[in-house]
Amino acid sequence: MPCSNRRGPRTKPIGSPSAVFDGSRRATSVERRYSRRPTVPGTVDADAFRALFESCSNWGRWGADDERGTLNLITPERTARAAALVRTGETIGCARPLNTVADVENARPAVHLMLRAGDVADPAVMSSTSDYVALAPHGFAHSHLDALCHFVWRGQIYNGRPAGTVLSTGATADAVTIGEHGIVTRGVLLDVPRLRGVQWLEPGTAIEPSELDAAEAAQRTRVGEGDALLVFTGRDRRRAAHGPWNASERLAGLRYTCAPWLHDRGVALLGCDGVSDALPSGGEPRQPIHVLCLVAMGLQLLDNLDLARLAASCAERARWEFLFAVAPLRIAGGTASPVNPIAVF
Repeated sequence: MPCSNRRGPRTKPIGSPSAVFDGSRRATSVERRYSRRPTVPGTVDADAFRALFESCSNWGRWGADDERGTLNLITPERTARAAALVRTGETIGCARPLNTVADVENARPAVHLMLRAGDVADPAVMSSTSDYVALAPHGFAHSHLDALCHFVWRGQIYNGRPAGTVLSTGATADAVTIGEHGIVTRGVLLDVPRLRGVQWLEPGTAIEPSELDAAEAAQRTRVGEGDALLVFTGRDRRRAAHGPWNASERLAGLRYTCAPWLHDRGVALLGCDGVSDALPSGGEPRQPIHVLCLVAMGLQLLDNLDLARLAASCAERARWEFLFAVAPLRIAGGTASPVNPIAVF
């Protein structure tokens, strides 16, 4: 499945079907088609995966020393055009609340301790309050941005660097600090549950490239070069209805065959309310989208976002594009950063 360099024309959203799925109305042909799709990701074919890795690779595209990967596609001109999308000034945060409680999807809960508080000191003489926060950003609970050094494939990280580039003291290249001056571009949300006429995708559901095309068509928008693509699966809606489950075993996301689609469109940043990968993947690597994006393409991933409010706002407006901004912490040598991405309408 070669990754061509053809770019389709960009169109602006000019309306969409009904904002939310109403079970009382008749399902559309698109909903009937995709609601019956199998929910299992299938298997990862080893030979096909190797071919995809090679054809989607951006190694050397921006030079042998490049560490920015697809962030190179976010030019000052594209950032300026994205800023022009702001009309009302409404902002929506896309981070999940910091989770300090251990559960089946949060094996390493964050730590939040108060160092100085009014219930253990005399408020009359207090001059300040303070606290302490610590967390391991990776996993299936905390909203975070993956650095390009996070995943390794056959002993290498992005741009062909050896895995030994990441030392016990931190990464010496491809670290999360490549975005230290901010990532600001056009954001596009694709609402796959809305396409299928459901509130959420069941854990294990694999999204195919054809569904990304269908979601674009239904929303009358198009993902273009330099954009941040956010894929909504309805994960937190399901959690609210049924409680947490072991997301490391079953999670809705993209099938690995979506990688050429991401490459051909020139996606600069990929985010999801899951971890972008459909789990289980059905083979090795266990998270093929992570390998193809981080290692081959140099495409950073935003994991465990809270996209429910953004999806609802997009549907209400019949508008699926917005200014999107991410400011990772300046963690020298870091493999990830906690983030609260902001969508601006």
